Amino acid sequence: MTVHHRTVEVDGHEIFYREAGPADAPVLLLLHGFPASSHMFRDLIPLLEDRYHLIAPDHLGFGYSAMPSAAEFEYSFAKLAGLTTAFTETLGLTQYALYVQDYGAPIGWRMALEHPERITAIITQNGNAYEDGYVEEMWAAVVAYDANPTPETAKAAAEMQTEALVKWAYQHGVKDQTLLSPDAWQHDLSLLARPGAEQVQLDLVCTYLDNFKLYPKFQEYFRTSQVPLLAAWGAGDEIFPPAGAKAFQRDLPDAEIHLLDAGHFALESNAPEIADLIKDFLGRKLS
Repeated sequence: MTVHHRTVEVDGHEIFYREAGPADAPVLLLLHGFPASSHMFRDLIPLLEDRYHLIAPDHLGFGYSAMPSAAEFEYSFAKLAGLTTAFTETLGLTQYALYVQDYGAPIGWRMALEHPERITAIITQNGNAYEDGYVEEMWAAVVAYDANPTPETAKAAAEMQTEALVKWAYQHGVKDQTLLSPDAWQHDLSLLARPGAEQVQLDLVCTYLDNFKLYPKFQEYFRTSQVPLLAAWGAGDEIFPPAGAKAFQRDLPDAEIHLLDAGHFALESNAPEIADLIKDFLGRKLS
């Protein structure tokens, strides 16, 4: 395995990314979720690098990418999507399949709306685009903070950055806990502990509800493009439950839905299974 760890300047910001695979192979752009980084793809990349050109960036404010303060950068999903599009253009990527998870999904969907001709296929792993996958109690603190951003509502919304809830996101829905490496959540927690990180994440989560308003446009993109889509979904996820995966077939009748015995971060326990699904799916759809 040869994985390169690189940085590139995009719109004045240093973006870290992992890269592997032949330069002339089909490109697979891997977009991580909260509170993770490209570190979440560490087990998947070696399983796919013989067939695909893999690019896994850290979103601005995450992982090893720069983290300008919330006063210096407007943290929103629209801004991160624009920055990620600029990142692909800086690298000269003209077409690519998307792998999206959690926060990576609304970033990827926005990129697809802007440039549908660039998207060759989609793999969504617990990355939602339908209200079917919305669990009201999971987002109650975010809704309250968005409606009335006060110190009290901010404290409740910031709970999602605590060790207890970060560990829960990794562990919940996983039957065999011994498959999970504590390195995953400890890596995330160390980055969340940086000065200024809490406000960066609060500003970003405050714009999460904007994604729901765009769901009809995302779904229209699916209907009009009929983009090949594979859902490799952790069935034990209570943040984005299986109903969100099944909903894709309303607009994409040929979408391939696989509910895995896994949780929200399915790669932590099921990377080989997901890699096999991707190789079969992309092998047919990109041939």
